Formats: sequence, structure tokens, C-alpha cells
Amino acid sequence: MLFLLLPLLAVLPGDGNADGLEEPVSFHVIQIASFYNHSWKRYLFSGWLSDLQTHAWDRNSSTIIFLWPWSRGNFSNGEWKELEMLFGIRTIQSFEEIHRSAHEFQFEYPFEIQVTGGCKLHSGKVSGSFLRLAYQGSDFVRFQNNSWLPYPVAGNRAKHFCKVANRNQHENDITHSLLSDTCPRFILGLLDAGKAYLQRQVKPEAWLSHGPSPGPDHLQLVCHVSGFYPKPVWVKWMRGEQEQQGTQRGDILPSADGTWYLRATLEVAAGEAAGLSCRVKHSSLEGQDIVLYWEHHSSVGLIILAVIVPLLLLTGLALWFRKRWVRDQQPKGSGHT
Repeated sequence: MLFLLLPLLAVLPGDGNADGLEEPVSFHVIQIASFYNHSWKRYLFSGWLSDLQTHAWDRNSSTIIFLWPWSRGNFSNGEWKELEMLFGIRTIQSFEEIHRSAHEFQFEYPFEIQVTGGCKLHSGKVSGSFLRLAYQGSDFVRFQNNSWLPYPVAGNRAKHFCKVANRNQHENDITHSLLSDTCPRFILGLLDAGKAYLQRQVKPEAWLSHGPSPGPDHLQLVCHVSGFYPKPVWVKWMRGEQEQQGTQRGDILPSADGTWYLRATLEVAAGEAAGLSCRVKHSSLEGQDIVLYWEHHSSVGLIILAVIVPLLLLTGLALWFRKRWVRDQQPKGSGHT
């Protein structure tokens, strides 16, 4: 199975670094428990293939929501029922126990518990699993080698939490099995079932604009790249074939249609903008890079300005002549408009 999936791993929705290289692919479940007071609480669950959400949780029916046709992977209906029971009963029971023991663990209302657990693939191989629990957004405890361990920065509260959690070795054994066996089997089936979607290639669109002025006689040049998939992309401001080291890449942000958006900026003196271009490399372009020249952008802006200004003047003149014509048509001495 791993050998068959090697070509797919090259185009998975991983994070990707500045050079478009893939990071490890993971499947992970995020569980968030918000405790507002002794009686008011809320639970949220979601499943993610790297940064693509694949599953959600219906709190009303206590069932898993499959966000894509291939989100079931190759698991049977029986295995999904077992997982629904896990989240609907055991996981919520664990959060309820934390809620009841809030005073013992010195958790102060309102507080939030975030749990992230899953497994990773790297270069076609299962590279490990992880399960971390955070309190108020800070590392608290982690699961490792069949037991819970505290993060040193979390102090005595985390040590006490681990002492209590490690009393139930049966629960720890189930958790270890889910992470080391169930999760790797599931991620491989998920990748196989979603192959057509995950391997798709969507070409980016790019355009240039001015950003906020960084100072007198200086420009901020902005290169926008949108609508591309998969996520890894290379965007640089160039002068000829020379990369401009001052290029600042923003975060790669998701779009509503499942594609991605990125902007790259460069601050230059106003007289140095000539000769600069934005170059975009992406797997969907098959080596045919997008290159946008700043001079062309400036020329287009001047053309638009040259067209709009006469149109505005003509519109103003037309309104003035119409108003004068209406006035001239009025009967002499009439007080009516």
C-alpha cells in the first residue's frame, strides 16, 4: 500500500515551505472543550488531513459528518460505528471527568482544553504518532509510550494530572492502539480513497498592485497569487534572473473553493521599481512560470486613468448641457420647473 501511494504523497496538501517542498502528511483529530462555569460547557471535534478538514461532529445526533465523498477511507461501517461510540461516549466522558475534577486540577473558570492526536507519514512511511493536551492554549501534557507525561513548563498541575490519568492502564492501552494501529491504517485508506481529489492540479492566477506606502519616495509592490492547488508554491520578486532578497511572503490562506491564496510584497525606492517582475512557480504550470512585469502594471494603470478621466469630463459636460437645455425649454415668465 505504501509503495502504491508514493506518487500521491508528492502532491498531498501538506504545509509546504518557502521553496515548495513538502512537509510530512498527517491525519489528526482536534477536540476542544470549553468550560464557561460549573454548568455551561461546549465540545467541538474535527478531523483533518494535514490542513484540509475531512470530518466534523454532529453534537445533536452524536455522529461523524463526512465532509468529502472519500472521507470514509476504506473503513467499514462497523469501524465507523465504533469510532462514533469512542467520540460520543468515551471522549466526552473524559472531558466530563476533567470538568468534575477542575478544582482538583486547579483549573480556573472559564477555561479551555485542546486535544490534538493523530499520526504522520513522511516520504511514504509512517513516521510516528502524537497526542497532546493543552490548557488555555499552552502545552500541558502529552501521551508517549503508553503513558501520560507532563510538559516541564506546565508545573505541578500537569504532574498531578498525569498521575491521575495513568491510574487507568486499560484506557492508556486503548489510546496507544488507536494511535499506533488504527490511525496509520486509516490515513493510508483515506489517501487512497481521495486520490483523484488530492492529485488535482489547479493553475494559479496572479496580478500586481500597490500596497500602503512605506515612506516618502518609496513603494510597496504587491504580487497576488490565488486559486492554486496543491498548496506548495514559489513566489518571488525578481530583477532579471536575480531574486530580490527583500521579498516578504504572507501566509498561504485557504479560499472557499478549497484552493489557496498568497501575496508577496517588496519595498523599493520609487525610482528602482522599473525592471522588477513577480515570478510564480507551481506544479500545475508544468514549468511555464507566470511572470508579471511592474512596468506593464504601471502602464495599464495609466491607460485606465487616461480612459476614465475623459469619460468623467464628458459625463459632466453632458449633464451640464442637459440641465441648460431643460432650462431653455421652460416658458418665459413661468415659475414652474
